[in-house]
Amino acid sequence: MIAHVPSLDRVGLLAGLPLAFTPLIRNASTVLLRQSTVRRRPRPTELRIDVQRDPANLQAELDAIERRLHRKGDALNGLPTLDIRRPGFVFRHREADGEHYVYVEDAPRGRLAGYTVFNRLVEVDRRADRHLRAPHSRYAPDYQRCGLATAVYDWWLAAGRSLITGARQSPAANALWHSLAKRHELFYVRLEDKRLRCLGEEVDEVTRGDLHTRMILVGSGLDRTGLAALIGCQQEVARLQ
Repeated sequence: MIAHVPSLDRVGLLAGLPLAFTPLIRNASTVLLRQSTVRRRPRPTELRIDVQRDPANLQAELDAIERRLHRKGDALNGLPTLDIRRPGFVFRHREADGEHYVYVEDAPRGRLAGYTVFNRLVEVDRRADRHLRAPHSRYAPDYQRCGLATAVYDWWLAAGRSLITGARQSPAANALWHSLAKRHELFYVRLEDKRLRCLGEEVDEVTRGDLHTRMILVGSGLDRTGLAALIGCQQEVARLQ
């Protein structure tokens, strides 16, 4: 199977910038052979933790975006700021074709710390697309684990907007989701053939490892039942250990 890769800005927001998505499957036959001989079970909090990133390519991408942020006449120049209060940091926002981009600048150093993009998912139907976005964050190593992505996700969820995971997550993203679940309702769904089925707050390891299983974080002002009605998520009994 091929992991879902977040889409680029359809009007050229990130056009031409290098992305560092390491191939997850190089040889299907080799993968099948390994799976037949070694079976690894995920820990209870895991959801396909296998996204790898090259720090060198990441920095090159951030440098290219930073140049565009300061280039007069560029679409990224002069973006409005968000009311996210983190001392020393400026959060700039752009929306394009229903996708939202938040760029985080280290103002004292004049550096781009990183960005978060809230992508639309082609896997969901139009009804769910009105309410769900899949976040992907890329921050330079010096700015990881200092709450910047958390602040952006909190901004999104506080506005009553909900989130859904992609097919795979990095270890940092998975930890962030479970941290946010302490103050925002989290539940599992099965996404297949553009249909969502609610699995509940807990699922067993087999279900959790299925590529069709996703997590949803519920935005403020909603609960799981209300969001499920909005996105057309039918109830399904999940297997528990």
